[in-house]
Amino acid sequence: MIPLDLAEALQLAGVRWTPRSGDQFAIPKPGLEDQVFTVSELTIEPREYPTGTILAFNGTTEWALDSVAQDETLWLPREDQLRELLGGTFNSMVRAGAGFAVTVDLPGQGERQFAGETPSLCYGCALLALLGAVIG
Repeated sequence: MIPLDLAEALQLAGVRWTPRSGDQFAIPKPGLEDQVFTVSELTIEPREYPTGTILAFNGTTEWALDSVAQDETLWLPREDQLRELLGGTFNSMVRAGAGFAVTVDLPGQGERQFAGETPSLCYGCALLALLGAVIG
């Protein structure tokens, strides 16, 4: 998962999100900023009984937060989603020391490499560079 500051920089740079099942997001509000939420059509809850564990399929979960507007959320794109957003600029991803490095062809800049601890971090930084933004 990418860090919240990178997700916020991507959002500010113009990356838009159409929520799909499995997507993760945060709600950057006091008391919720450390929580990661997942879009899901079903909530599946394991329930323990003396006869064994069952997986209960629930349509909804009762919680104090009934809903939130999408524009109040911060999308946390997965590795595959970030790579897809890079499109044809993506060249390669390799292990680099204890982390990874992603190489992309940026228009007007040529080939550039972005290194980081995780592939998602590398892809996110490359996408931010592609969009012409800078992390503060």
